[in-house]
Amino acid sequence: MAILVELLAIAAAVASGHLVAALVAPASSPFVAVGDAVVRLSPQPVVEFAKSAFGTADKPVLLAGIGVLLVLLGALAGLAARRRPAVGTAVVAALGLLAVAAVLTGPVPTATDLAAPVVALVVGVAVQRGLDRLARRHGGTRTGSGGSGDGVPRRTVLAGASAAVAAGTLVAGGAGLALSSSGSGIAASRAALTGRLAAATLAETAPPVPASAAFPQLGTVPFVTPNSDFYRIDVALTIPAVRAEDWSLRVHGRVGRELVLTVDDLLRRPLVQRTITMTCVSNTVGGNLVSTADFVGVELAPLLLEAGVDPSADQIVSTSRDGWTAGTPTATVLEPGRGALLALGMNGEALPVEHGFPVRMVVPGLYGYVSATKWLADIELTTFAERSVYWRDRGWAERAPIKTQCRIDAPVGFSKLPAGRVQVAGVAWAQPVGITAVEVRADDGPWVRAELATEVNPNTWRMWRAELDLSPGSHTLTARATDRRGLVQTDVRVDPIPDGATGWPSTIVTVV
Repeated sequence: MAILVELLAIAAAVASGHLVAALVAPASSPFVAVGDAVVRLSPQPVVEFAKSAFGTADKPVLLAGIGVLLVLLGALAGLAARRRPAVGTAVVAALGLLAVAAVLTGPVPTATDLAAPVVALVVGVAVQRGLDRLARRHGGTRTGSGGSGDGVPRRTVLAGASAAVAAGTLVAGGAGLALSSSGSGIAASRAALTGRLAAATLAETAPPVPASAAFPQLGTVPFVTPNSDFYRIDVALTIPAVRAEDWSLRVHGRVGRELVLTVDDLLRRPLVQRTITMTCVSNTVGGNLVSTADFVGVELAPLLLEAGVDPSADQIVSTSRDGWTAGTPTATVLEPGRGALLALGMNGEALPVEHGFPVRMVVPGLYGYVSATKWLADIELTTFAERSVYWRDRGWAERAPIKTQCRIDAPVGFSKLPAGRVQVAGVAWAQPVGITAVEVRADDGPWVRAELATEVNPNTWRMWRAELDLSPGSHTLTARATDRRGLVQTDVRVDPIPDGATGWPSTIVTVV
């Protein structure tokens, strides 16, 4: 019975904390706050292992792992509480204090954020102590021993109390989840912004993507990635929920005058549409953390020039609503033709919430960790010497231009293929200069120049295909790309840390 008491107390604490957080500050949910703390404090190799092992499922896996750990701690505490009742209370209280500490050490804690973990702590301890006392109470009934003293068997009283706690926990947890998923009007706000973007007159429209830009019939991905398939890598366990009508951006620091902008302000500026390929620095050789979308937004460079950038400001620090920061080289954003955006739309609709609604940064040619802040809240012009940012604090490079890379999409690894002419296809990228050649070979044979698909623009990936004559047996297929600068992709294998992976992608097939 002691184990059940502990598990009910922990569940009640988590559910009540999540409900209060949904009402006042979603990111302060004790369960989520502890998960965020795990992400912040984990050594870099652990973070990279999670990304490579679980990909975009790393966050659900982390939360599931925390849930399993709570169950195990509850069970162990219940076993110990059979002999020492105080242990059970101490464990529940310690978990509550851990949640308080996780919130207090978050990126931007406020007094309101303490409400959820404090409520969770109080509810958890109260439930544990109440059920524990009830479980240990002895007394007779009019019908014999083992009762509550009023004729009701003690087991019945305890079962009823436990059931009431369990029901309350389910209701509180369900209500918290419902409130969190409702997003406080985010869906309606997104729909309204989608309509406004559709009705807007664009100052610049991206040319249509021709059918000859991809080889989907050979196994390459679509040229434009659907929003549902666009890669997502960030540190947010709870997605910041900000309605477009409540959003504002402060541009300050080493500028001539500060700017405060709303979504309405952005929509009054010239809107441009750009097709851009984005790449995550955590992408391993041959990996899939690269995607392409049509973005609609406002040019960032003119906006910064309007604020009056001080010549000494070599870094733009952008901050997300959840406190995450990125440092972007100012010169790159101001470079003529770079096309950095404050994006509001993605593939014909307002940004999806998980991709930064209502406004995010997009800077072609830079890995996302230095350029692609989602849920944008603040831009400060500063210097690299004055201000560090999230991933630089964890050992990543200060500046991170995207490296020339390619990938083999077909045939997939360990395929069995008939002997003869084999079609090989994939994608290559080198934003913002573009790809001019891809070569493929089997084993250590000669390089065969691939046919390139139509280039959409230098800021996007480029599909390729080639034919190889393969005899029966096992073969290793390898590819390499060349960019417009004449730079050939290096064969030196380097892990993503600190500024992106390098190496030739390869796949093994069997020809029969």
